[in-house]
Amino acid sequence: MPPPINSILRQPPPPLPLMSSLTTRHVAVIGAGAAGLIAARELRREGHHVVVFERGEQVGGTWVYTPESESVHSSLYDSLRTNLPRECMGVRDYPFERREGKDRDPRRFPGHREVLMYLRDFAADFGIGEVVRLQTEVVIAGLVEEGKWRVRSRPSNYNRMRSDDCDCVDEIYDAVVVCSGHYVQPRIADNIPGITAWRGKQMHSHNYRTPEPFQDQVIVLIGGAASAVDISRDIATVAKEVHIVDRSLNKNAIGKLPGHDNMWLHSMIDSVHQDGRVVFKDGDTVGAEIIVHCTGYKYDFPFLETNGEVSVDDNRVGPLYKHIFPPALAPWLSFVGLPWKVVPFPMFELQTKWIAGALSNRLALPSKEEMTQDTKAFYSSLEASGTPKRYTHNMANYQWDYDNWIADQCGIPGIEEWRVEMYKFASKNKRLRPESYRDEWDDDELVLEAQRDFSKYLN
Repeated sequence: MPPPINSILRQPPPPLPLMSSLTTRHVAVIGAGAAGLIAARELRREGHHVVVFERGEQVGGTWVYTPESESVHSSLYDSLRTNLPRECMGVRDYPFERREGKDRDPRRFPGHREVLMYLRDFAADFGIGEVVRLQTEVVIAGLVEEGKWRVRSRPSNYNRMRSDDCDCVDEIYDAVVVCSGHYVQPRIADNIPGITAWRGKQMHSHNYRTPEPFQDQVIVLIGGAASAVDISRDIATVAKEVHIVDRSLNKNAIGKLPGHDNMWLHSMIDSVHQDGRVVFKDGDTVGAEIIVHCTGYKYDFPFLETNGEVSVDDNRVGPLYKHIFPPALAPWLSFVGLPWKVVPFPMFELQTKWIAGALSNRLALPSKEEMTQDTKAFYSSLEASGTPKRYTHNMANYQWDYDNWIADQCGIPGIEEWRVEMYKFASKNKRLRPESYRDEWDDDELVLEAQRDFSKYLN
């Protein structure tokens, strides 16, 4: 159920006033995935001094693939292709265009490596690498005083058995921008009767890489989002049976999946038993060997110390004004990329333009009291509509209102109409052609419109 924020965004306030005195800040960006790289570019464009902390060995965040299934960083599976066309995905002035070269993927819905290469190109072309500290983990980002943050970091291969802090570095920053993503801490469906005592193998999609380990097995897969759809079809190429559990299914969809000999849809699990039986609420029972949880992730910021001003409660990070600023700590602390069910990169660009402008005093934020009141009103509207707290950052049906509202605050153009229409078409095409939507489409006119728009930036 999408949050009812439309009522809040329907009448955006007039553009915020420009302030005369611009200020350069020393800003720590935590994470060098897409959000962190885009944040670094926008902050530097605004004149700020930036350091990006990245615990991995390269930039790219969640788009860095590793075959190691127990990696704490990567959530990618080997066969992953984007579920959005590349034209939609790129930032406005750096289109995700096809590029010639070894290992490049020219497909409109490319594989994960092509997205990583786009991010590498972005970092190289804007000189972001010079401000990124690779293999550097932030241990603490804590408020020292208003407008000053202590950031303690250490090498990410630090020996945690050591008790001394001789490898840690303490630095003072004016602001912290959290871009650490939310695909690290898996969320497990642990409220199913009997599942904690089940003797079969259980795993989260975070650790899925290839289908070969599931050869001739009976699999129960919990989840109905994009990763669940992809992984279930991947596993079905080798498994004996795949039973997909999706609580959002209507009764008419339950049963054998059309076009597949070994895939079934179920509404939800009723109970799990030690002998391997999985009993579904639709009355069916199967003897399963593996349960795969495609059940999402938890927001987690173990390094952040805010004296209780920001917390995570049932996967709501808050209180946050417009999913970005804690009213009591704005603009010195901000979050990029919390919303989900969105086109992420363009949203990151708008969020970070707003953050950069607020930090330089070029853009004025509302008062702490006004931000607090607005945030409380948003949370109240969620509660009144029956939207679970864990869906606070779900923007399924109002991402464009949100993006355009932020653009208004920055005094810049909103999301291009072709991008909105292309997203809608891709979503519809995915429903109509779930097996082939990445390779068959009928929106060539929108592609041409995007290309005309891109020409302004590619020449």
